[in-house]
Amino acid sequence: MVYFDLKRCYLFTHLDDSQFEQIEKMAHELRLRDGQLFFQSGDPATHFFLVIQGQIKLTRLSMQGQEKVIEIISPGQTFAEALMFGEHPEYPVNAVAIGDTYLLSFEAAQFLEILRGSIDTCFRLMGDMSHRLKNLIREIDELTLQSASCRVASFLWKRWQASADGDIGFELQAPKGVIASRLSVTPETFSRILHNFTDQGLIRVDGGRVEVLDEGGLLDFADITGRINREISST
Repeated sequence: MVYFDLKRCYLFTHLDDSQFEQIEKMAHELRLRDGQLFFQSGDPATHFFLVIQGQIKLTRLSMQGQEKVIEIISPGQTFAEALMFGEHPEYPVNAVAIGDTYLLSFEAAQFLEILRGSIDTCFRLMGDMSHRLKNLIREIDELTLQSASCRVASFLWKRWQASADGDIGFELQAPKGVIASRLSVTPETFSRILHNFTDQGLIRVDGGRVEVLDEGGLLDFADITGRINREISST
């Protein structure tokens, strides 16, 4: 079993000792193989999940049968919790393991009973749902207003900023084809953009590791500053 402090999860932070004890009893361990389909779009959404190790990609199929990656769920993140508020909830996406993955599963109906006794947790859940909605709106903005190169640069810059060790490099943590789908570009386009950034001296790529050589140049290419200014002016 992989240890994880459940109190680090935003859903459980403000629960009292009695409520947290119920969560610990409720948690059910799941292990998935690399590439294993966990659930399909349309399946009854009776549980939500916390990723402990590995990753989960949430996907949908286009009309042409092509897979579109909606989100990549990393360790410490939850998914499917917002569905518990539906009258007859169904999973709207497919969930597939990236690498050998370890999850904790929680029954939605039981957690709803706990929520009735924790107003703080209700507000934190609504706050997280609002944050995710803003991210989806931002993603729509990027997909419609930014070029493929800008989207890739923005992704690289954010991943580099999220690395807490202060190193100039970071691991992509997911196959390049999965990342390409998440950014709505083909794998060939993603590889070509990485090659172009390398030729311009912005980054260095070694397998799944990316080193940022020119932070300012990558930031300018991502148009982060311009996008932030547009968001501020629209509020």
